[in-house]
Amino acid sequence: MKEPLLETLKKRPLLGDGAMGTQLMFAGLEQGNCGEEWNLTHPEKVLAIQRRYAEAGSDCILTNTFGGSRIMLNRHGNRDRVDEINQAAVRIAREAFGKREGYVIGDMGPFGGLMEPYGDFTEAQVREAFGDQAKALVDGGADAIIIETQTGLEELGLAINAAREAGAACIIGSLAYDVTTDGSTFRTMMGIDPERAAEFMQEQGAHIVALNCGTGMDMVWARKAVERYKQATDLPVMVQPNAGQPKLINMKVVYDETPAQMVKGVVPLLEAGANIVGACCGSTPDHIRLFRTAIDEYLKVAI
Repeated sequence: MKEPLLETLKKRPLLGDGAMGTQLMFAGLEQGNCGEEWNLTHPEKVLAIQRRYAEAGSDCILTNTFGGSRIMLNRHGNRDRVDEINQAAVRIAREAFGKREGYVIGDMGPFGGLMEPYGDFTEAQVREAFGDQAKALVDGGADAIIIETQTGLEELGLAINAAREAGAACIIGSLAYDVTTDGSTFRTMMGIDPERAAEFMQEQGAHIVALNCGTGMDMVWARKAVERYKQATDLPVMVQPNAGQPKLINMKVVYDETPAQMVKGVVPLLEAGANIVGACCGSTPDHIRLFRTAIDEYLKVAI
């Protein structure tokens, strides 16, 4: 029987996966279309992407469900397919590991709007949307749930509570931070700093605190985030920085940090106390393959 994710993290750091959205676009998904629907219409393409991450050495793979809440799916005419889409995503990610044991992390992104009084969605609607998605992922067999790319505490809290009520064995809260224009610090778009975020997530019952995406949050800044998380909480830390900065080249968005450049930041992250290291926008299986080598070499020396 596979050891629970949190137990494994007490023994060694784990390798996450890389970007999904950009890989889907490379596979033919048109900008603005529903990538989550591909779990049903093009499962072989989703599987091919995730299998490449598994073969590169990922211990953890996120499901293709970033926009898998009812509110997000409704924009593409899929509001009644929450269970079907999310559970298919868990099956595909599990299949990607083949005969090797790995951890499938159910991915829940932002609901994609604003709550009253600033927007059109009620708290009850958002709570229900997160609740339905979390239940579908847990029922589908996800080992953990990650609530990612969050910028405010209210939405994050609703999603953590939804995951807890759904019975998730492990809940990861992940915020997107932006480096300030003067380069002195970083915080979320809503002004939340990592210490406050870590304290809030621990209070709400999250098991792992994390960061992903964000403007300017490269490997160096990610290390600073790990250090600040560690000062505020004793929970494990997960990091998924972008592959550098996006640039528009020939009308295509290209991220400028190569695998060889990005991998230099892996050991410093581990030394700072990161427990799961992966990557976000623009990263590829080639990035993750070098991460695997770096983590393995680090563990040999550490032992």
